[in-house]
Amino acid sequence: MRRLKARAEINGRSLEGEVRQILGAAVDNDMEAKRRAFVDLSERLRKEIPNRSQRPSEDLIREDRDRDHRG
Repeated sequence: MRRLKARAEINGRSLEGEVRQILGAAVDNDMEAKRRAFVDLSERLRKEIPNRSQRPSEDLIREDRDRDHRG
C-alpha cells in the first residue's frame, strides 16, 4: 500500500486513480495479446487453406439473416 501511495504521488494521482490506471493498463495489455493471437491464428489458417475463397463476414451474416426471414 505504501508503494502504491508513493507511485500515485509521483504520477500526480490519487491512490484510487493510480489503481484504476494500473488495472486499465493490465486490461489493455491483455486485450492486445488476445488480438495478436487471433490475428496470428487467422493468418496461419489462411495459409493452410490457400485455394478457398474468403468472403467478408457481413456477406455471410446478411445471407444467413435473409435465409431465416424467408421462412
